Amino acid sequence: MHPNTWYSRLAKSAAHFCGKPKVFAGAFGIIVLWALAGPIFNFSNTWQLIINTITTTVTFMMVFLIQNTQNRDTEAIQLKLDELIRATKGAHNALLDLEELDDDSLQDFLRRYEHLAAVAREELARGVKDTGTPEA
Repeated sequence: MHPNTWYSRLAKSAAHFCGKPKVFAGAFGIIVLWALAGPIFNFSNTWQLIINTITTTVTFMMVFLIQNTQNRDTEAIQLKLDELIRATKGAHNALLDLEELDDDSLQDFLRRYEHLAAVAREELARGVKDTGTPEA
């Protein structure tokens, strides 16, 4: 078993749970109750400290949980895209795993594809179809 499996499950569950409308409504309700309690506590420093502490703590923890979920989702999408590239006849396998390249290499690929797009747009303007592969 992968050592981070428990954390990944926790992060995914927490992200799904916290993304529900009922959880948002509950959080909003807590804020409303806190605001309504202000006059009762004379808007004291303790009254302010309570909400500041709660929101800071929850935000701090959620950043890590949501980032973990986002990282996993991004990796899964990248793998799916890599598989589509790998399985498509005529696709360039050099495009697999681009997200792992250094910035200069990535910019080289970007310039190549920007050039291909510009050429395709020029051909479209002249009435030439832009389907197919550049090699064809």
